[in-house]
Amino acid sequence: MQTQRTFIKFGEDVQGYSVPVLNEREVRASAGLMFLALFISLTQILFKHDFVMVKYVIVVFFADFAVRIFINPRFSPVLILGRLIVSRQVPEYVGAPQKRFAWNIGLILSSFMFVLLVVLNTYSVLNGVTCLVCLVFLFFESAFGICLGCLVYGWFYNEETVHCAGDLCTKTERQPVQKTTGLQLVIVFGCIVYVLLTMLFFNQKFQVAPKKLNELFTSSTRSTGK
Repeated sequence: MQTQRTFIKFGEDVQGYSVPVLNEREVRASAGLMFLALFISLTQILFKHDFVMVKYVIVVFFADFAVRIFINPRFSPVLILGRLIVSRQVPEYVGAPQKRFAWNIGLILSSFMFVLLVVLNTYSVLNGVTCLVCLVFLFFESAFGICLGCLVYGWFYNEETVHCAGDLCTKTERQPVQKTTGLQLVIVFGCIVYVLLTMLFFNQKFQVAPKKLNELFTSSTRSTGK
């Protein structure tokens, strides 16, 4: 049961939790949306040298993180979309303090990009490195549920971090389903060797551009007619 909400606040007060919390499921969903938007916009730069989409993405990122930090995460547009996507899933509560620290990092990075690319309309290696860092942070959050900024939180604050995603804060012995056997490691190594051998023997063939499927049938028909 949740207590009364206020307009300007960070995190939700949920009974049974000692600190304000956030729903990790909607946080991960929003991180996935941000990762997808940033990744697509960067492909536009790489293949078309088109910076229009990434500028819009940065504007949204900057505004969204500002709303999360200075007003209330409940009013973040991207988090609202994440909430809609996972609305049928049972909430997984995580501590809000470490998330706020992580989102401050996101606000700093998006502010830096906003100034460089939107205000000054410039690009350099700084833009590329900053975007790469953002992609890594968003990917780890959305794909693995690992908040890299939350891990850094413990370096700056002496207080104990509580209610981490996946109970990462609680030191417990791994269950059998979480342990990796030697055979599984051999399988991973074998997969890597398999890919390397494929690159060695088939790389030139793979570089040949594929034909259209209808052209394949057309050529087969012609050869049969002959």
